[in-house]
Amino acid sequence: MGGGSTVFLLAAVACFVLAVFPPVASGDASTLESVPDLVKAMYVNVESFPCVRLLNHSDPGHDKIIAPIVRFRSINDQLIQPSAVLLPLDHITDFFLRVSNDQELYRKIAGVLVEANGMDNVLELSPDRKFPQHAFAPYSNLSHHWNPVGSGIMWNKYDFPVFLLSEESTRTLQKLADKNEKTANGYLANVAEFDLVMQTTKAGTHDSESCLREQSCLPLGGQSVWTSLPPIRNSSIKHQKPIIIVTASQDSASFFRDRSLGADSPISGLIALLTAVDALSHLHDLSNLKKQLVFAVFNGEAWGYLGSRRFLQELDQGADSVSGISSLMIDQVLEIGSVGKAISQGYPLFYAHSAGNSSISKKMVDALQSASESLGSDNVKVKPAASSNPGIPPSSLMSFIGKNTSTSGLVLEDFDSQFSNRFYHSSLDDPANINSSSIAAAAALIARSLYILASADLPIDLITLNSIKVNVSLVEELIGCLLKCDPGLSCGIVKSLISPSNSCPSHYVGVFQDLPSGTQFPSYADDISRFIWNFLADRTSNLADNSSSCTGKCPDEGEICVGAEVEGGGRCVVSTTRYVPAYSTRLKFEDNLWHVLPVNSSDPFSAADPVWTESFWNTIGLRVYAVQNTVYDWLVLLIGAIITAASYLAVIIGRSYISKIIKRD
Repeated sequence: MGGGSTVFLLAAVACFVLAVFPPVASGDASTLESVPDLVKAMYVNVESFPCVRLLNHSDPGHDKIIAPIVRFRSINDQLIQPSAVLLPLDHITDFFLRVSNDQELYRKIAGVLVEANGMDNVLELSPDRKFPQHAFAPYSNLSHHWNPVGSGIMWNKYDFPVFLLSEESTRTLQKLADKNEKTANGYLANVAEFDLVMQTTKAGTHDSESCLREQSCLPLGGQSVWTSLPPIRNSSIKHQKPIIIVTASQDSASFFRDRSLGADSPISGLIALLTAVDALSHLHDLSNLKKQLVFAVFNGEAWGYLGSRRFLQELDQGADSVSGISSLMIDQVLEIGSVGKAISQGYPLFYAHSAGNSSISKKMVDALQSASESLGSDNVKVKPAASSNPGIPPSSLMSFIGKNTSTSGLVLEDFDSQFSNRFYHSSLDDPANINSSSIAAAAALIARSLYILASADLPIDLITLNSIKVNVSLVEELIGCLLKCDPGLSCGIVKSLISPSNSCPSHYVGVFQDLPSGTQFPSYADDISRFIWNFLADRTSNLADNSSSCTGKCPDEGEICVGAEVEGGGRCVVSTTRYVPAYSTRLKFEDNLWHVLPVNSSDPFSAADPVWTESFWNTIGLRVYAVQNTVYDWLVLLIGAIITAASYLAVIIGRSYISKIIKRD
């Protein structure tokens, strides 16, 4: 009788536990065939894009952060406990500005999850400053608002993780947050777990100098690319022509590292440069022109003009990466900035922001206007920027002027006094924010104006000038390759030149992982840099005399191997196309360590150099799951104690019962 009572008691307790604590996963238990199946049923890994903390020369750690998900529906909502805040995208600016001024709220934020949907409701969003990178301006008026919608929130320090969700993850998190609201007093709570986010790998390494010394971080950087058209056959400086250098940037920044697309700023300018080079490559008499055309695509410009400043330092040092050109030969600098939003009045209208010698700058503006007139029915217009502007807008040209104040240059933009891009350095600066016709118009304008400028005092051959036409389909293809995941870097033109490591393009600069290993094939060059190098080498090349397939170096000096990565190998061509390292000029790699150099008094921008670094990460992850209230943990403990006691009692009673039976026998 005692044994039967005990069995009944255990069965009753088991039924009670199953009733109170139902399985976390939905569906049939038979579908859980292994431990991984159970883990998958319990935890949801969330597709998301992190905000990554960077260090600079003047700058905590969490292993894991776990907090209940709370949905913020209004910017004035309050928190009653540390929580992971689910935030609408259109509230991000107001929320982070509030957090910076409300310490009570700040202390209760365990993490922030930004929703991906609702983009159509966002009319403007820029987490950068109103004057981006103002410390590098070559003029004193720093109060001008080039970026009037800029909030500056991406430059603030936050001691909690922030993730941008994908659209699917947004829907999942919204459902979980709604469940939390409905079962506020229940035993289940859906929580977010942030894994190893915003953490340096060694204690005490809270700035770039200390983390580089402890080898727990790497400097931001990558590879810039430059080329000449036509190729420079004689590398002797004394035989060189004056140089017109045409520049664009290849990297962008964002609050969320992996969503730095930068469609208008700066990738529209990069696409215009590549398309202009393609248009000019079809001319056969460029070697007869009075000036040499050099094209440079700089990396790391969003983080202290790393590429342009390092390029100029390499020129000063006569490095192999810039062999064949000299800073003394640079006559004019023409930068292609944001050119993707120039169509506002029904026709493309660009603005020329000039600097330096007024007579040379005027010649550059005149060349642009002559090119505009030659385009005739295309109705492409260009105007000088307003004289009331304090100077040139944020651009690589600032590096050239900082190095040499007598530099004459011009920045072509789609705005006059304020950015037309309302999503500058945000994840919303995507392909929908640009117009391919605007980029094609800029490419045509640049290509024809370069022909006019390079002709100098020679009579302009109007037949040749009018034959310069851009490939509009190339513009469309490059937008798909460089700004979308489909086709992304799996597009035909990219795969014909390189073997990309990822189909989704990223324009975050990344980290510089080693010393430059060579001007043609550095050990570490990202997909975008390698594509640009191969594209420019292909378009500016002459076929080698004895052209043959290649997978690396070509036999003759002056030849390079284009398309070496693709199946079947590449081909040797004659081209002056080289990589140039892009990292802070205040860094030196010595004895297998990066060292931060003292401020260089001869470099006016040295003190302004932030020397950005990124920590090593073991993982950056986000997952969600359900946990129970601690009250129920105690209840489980109590029930476990009761079961244990009942089991013990059952054993005692059972032994006593069996002993009695044995004695009777």
